[in-house]
Amino acid sequence: MRSPLHALCPYFATFPGEFVAKQLLAYSRPGDTVFDPFCGCGTTVLESILYRRPAAGTDTNPVAACVAGAKAAPPSLRSVVGRLDQLHQLFENGNETPNLVAPADDFFAACFHESTLLQILFLREQLQWRTSRVDRFIAAVALGCLHGESHKSPNCLSNRMPRTISTKPEYSVRWWAGKKCLPPERDAFMILRRLCGFRLSQPGAALRGTVRMTDARRAASAFPSLRGSVKLIVTSPPYLDTTHYREDQWLRLWFLGGPARPTRGSARDDRHTNNEKYWRFLTESWSGCAPLLASKAVLVVRIGGARLRKEQLLTCLTASVESALAGFSVLPLHAGTTTEIRNRQTNAFRPGANARRYEHDFAFQLSRRRS
Repeated sequence: MRSPLHALCPYFATFPGEFVAKQLLAYSRPGDTVFDPFCGCGTTVLESILYRRPAAGTDTNPVAACVAGAKAAPPSLRSVVGRLDQLHQLFENGNETPNLVAPADDFFAACFHESTLLQILFLREQLQWRTSRVDRFIAAVALGCLHGESHKSPNCLSNRMPRTISTKPEYSVRWWAGKKCLPPERDAFMILRRLCGFRLSQPGAALRGTVRMTDARRAASAFPSLRGSVKLIVTSPPYLDTTHYREDQWLRLWFLGGPARPTRGSARDDRHTNNEKYWRFLTESWSGCAPLLASKAVLVVRIGGARLRKEQLLTCLTASVESALAGFSVLPLHAGTTTEIRNRQTNAFRPGANARRYEHDFAFQLSRRRS
């Protein structure tokens, strides 16, 4: 049965739990340690612990770290409800609300009802998601309902928006005005209680995973206790020339303490748009994971890009793994499998406007060379 935690927060560029389960059953056994250096919303970590494999992951995106961390180590429903009751009482007492100031921006007034925005500002201020397991889970659930199709669902806090990405402020305000859309009045505390109850409705995994917000190139220093123990890596690195996560997730990043505007420009990462820098980055990332690998391990990679064919990807990916893991023999286990990317971000707004794109799955047997 699929865990309700998988859908904790809608997130683009994810692979399904079934894909991870297939790799776990093919290349690992219960008790084997699994790692994901680009863990995104945490599918690999969650699926691994459900299959009784200790698991860990890294990601540099605060949204990913929050959501994946919540899935990896969910608290009890009782502790979540208790914390929400405490927060609600603090809000109702009104001691903190005079200090809450909304961003001086037309977007926030058009996106959220005045009373709902006040609750969101309060939660943004109070939730210690980086240090508290309970607060991280509540924050992750809040990220999942912060924006969405509120005309279709009573669980979305915003004016009409996509569930997976945050549309730009100027575009959003113009669109809402043109469609005469007004933000709904929603009770954030009531919605969070309902959603947390659903997400924690099934018994949790026997194991608890770990997610750290750090660069994949520093994976070994982030997890010193895992050195020499990882038997399987299942991951999907950022695709070449495909998306900009900070720009697409800007409203969720704001809720987690970031700026109240999208941060393209200086925050744009040319490692994901420049071919040479992209492969150098991946090589450095595999190198950062190398000390974690057991003497025999398997690396499974789902990868794609707007400008690269399957054969090019296999050649470049193999070269990057071989360069990074000089102490290992690297054997491709198959020629790769291909699937079409159907639920693409751009197609959500302009159906059929873009050419088909594909992603490819590759697997490598890694065996440490004898000195």
